[in-house]
Amino acid sequence: MKVAVIGATGLVGTMMLKVLEERSFPVTELIPVASAKSAGKELTFKGKQYKVVTVEEAIAAKPDIALFSAGGNTSLEQAPKFAALGTTVIDNSSAWRMDPTKKLVVPEVNAQVLTKADKIIANPNCSTIQMVVALKPLHEKYKIKRVVVSTYQSVTGTGVKAVDQLMNERKGIQGEMAYAYPIDLNVIPQIDAFQENGYTKEEMKMIKETQKIMGDDSIKVTATTVRIPVMGGHSESVNIEFENDFDLAEVRRLLENQEGILVVDDPANLKYPMPKDAHNRDEVFVGRIRRDESQPNTLNMWIVSDNLRKGAATNAVQIAEYLVAHQLI
Repeated sequence: MKVAVIGATGLVGTMMLKVLEERSFPVTELIPVASAKSAGKELTFKGKQYKVVTVEEAIAAKPDIALFSAGGNTSLEQAPKFAALGTTVIDNSSAWRMDPTKKLVVPEVNAQVLTKADKIIANPNCSTIQMVVALKPLHEKYKIKRVVVSTYQSVTGTGVKAVDQLMNERKGIQGEMAYAYPIDLNVIPQIDAFQENGYTKEEMKMIKETQKIMGDDSIKVTATTVRIPVMGGHSESVNIEFENDFDLAEVRRLLENQEGILVVDDPANLKYPMPKDAHNRDEVFVGRIRRDESQPNTLNMWIVSDNLRKGAATNAVQIAEYLVAHQLI
């Protein structure tokens, strides 16, 4: 099993290598790929040293799987070249997510849509992934009409530059800015560029990707995505209106029985999900489960997950695991 990781030296690429190792994915040959300026550097995987190569060298090696985390432009340009060789590409950028010919997959939700013919598979947006894992069992039982989500997203979702900005500000050091404003002791109600409708690209991703992954365009979604000065994971306040009424005890049971979810919901003992608890974990944490008393058939939840792991690297590796387990490669 030859596995290429494109963007191997970035935050998500580094996490992909870590997750592949932790989960004992059957890698027989690793091909770490980065930009030309990083080519020749060495990294360690399973105790062995590997030399970082260019994308051209990786294509020549004809890997079985290519995990991409090098940005949308690289994915658009290079993923089809790998796919043409028979390599299965799992892409973490937004490049292919809304392409109607490409599958957008969260394994716990819709892995069954994958076939052997799928050579470019899209990994969803981090904030969408954690939300749909929690929505799935509730939609199956009560049918979701509308979702209102506000996110509180970690600086790690932007990358190393944003982490450096936060840390520099905390130390009183002037440095390169990832954001238009200071992030320490601040909240920035903008993630990605604004669109003509007043929503940001991140908000529109959550709206469109949720419908595609859930396989139901009738689910109405509205989102406000916000960057906050934390690391460890993204948090979401989610309000869900159902067609049918629900029982809170049953909601908890459904969530507890959903693969990939850990319910942390004990207000009496101040137990609820927080980014610091989700950090370096693969579960989606759900808490603050309560009825919305302002209108019927409506539920409030708080959802937290490590955006570099389940929100990116782990989800991609889980897709690869599913493909291998079902002999789709």
